[in-house]
Amino acid sequence: MTAISSITITRLAGSIGAEIGGVDIASEVSDETVEAVRRALLEHKVVFLREQRLDYESQVVFARRFGELTTGHPIFKAPDTRPALRALDSQEGARANHWHTDLTFLERPPAFAFLYGKVIPPVGGDTMWANAAVAYTTMPDELRDLVNRLRIVHSNDSDYTDETVIARRDYIARIFEAEHPAVRVHPETGEPSLLLGGFARRVSGFGPQASRDLLRILQDWATRPEHTVRWRWRAGDLVIWDNQATLHYAIFDYGDAHRRVERVTVAGGVPVGLDGRPGRVLSAG
Repeated sequence: MTAISSITITRLAGSIGAEIGGVDIASEVSDETVEAVRRALLEHKVVFLREQRLDYESQVVFARRFGELTTGHPIFKAPDTRPALRALDSQEGARANHWHTDLTFLERPPAFAFLYGKVIPPVGGDTMWANAAVAYTTMPDELRDLVNRLRIVHSNDSDYTDETVIARRDYIARIFEAEHPAVRVHPETGEPSLLLGGFARRVSGFGPQASRDLLRILQDWATRPEHTVRWRWRAGDLVIWDNQATLHYAIFDYGDAHRRVERVTVAGGVPVGLDGRPGRVLSAG
């Protein structure tokens, strides 16, 4: 088993991100090592592990140590033999070049995501993450007082869908919508963080123009460079992020070069706001 004394954790930016060394995911990993990775993940929000030799089975085995897995995607069908897989392949038109938190249009968005780099362009294709907890704590008091009381409707029929999904008609054939608190309380750390991203459609109780203005202000604040880290991928990288406290953006700057990454996700709970009110489903497709 991987010895916990061999693990190194190196911070990558002032607010978010750490690289973990000394862990071979494909080997038999001890409970102590899994716990150390989990602690680093909760502290740094996204962690990066280089030179992993994974296939679907080994990726799933490790991810299950963090909780029950979800199906690959509520809309896109996964291969029958790999039900937890969501492959993002540029040759199939898949990209995610918009700030978002995964699947917030569901009542229970994933808790953690495990993304493995299979094919990486020689230049470009980096991903950025933003720390939504730090973004909340560094807000001006007046803006924080406002956002504490807001609830936001998230939908798969959104601006994010318009800009990044090639087969849009198929993607919105079934509408998923959920209303969540704009500030959620992390179920493990207790930290408050902003729950925003490209699936955010409107602010409850506000009209279309006011909703757009509010969401733009909040999103701009959440994704300030001071809250972010940028990762330059290599084939064999495994990136794990806390989907309960981050946003991310996959940069599309590699033209027609091939990029393929494969994701599995750990199931999460219903987001709960500072007032104790949980999110709620509005449309389940």
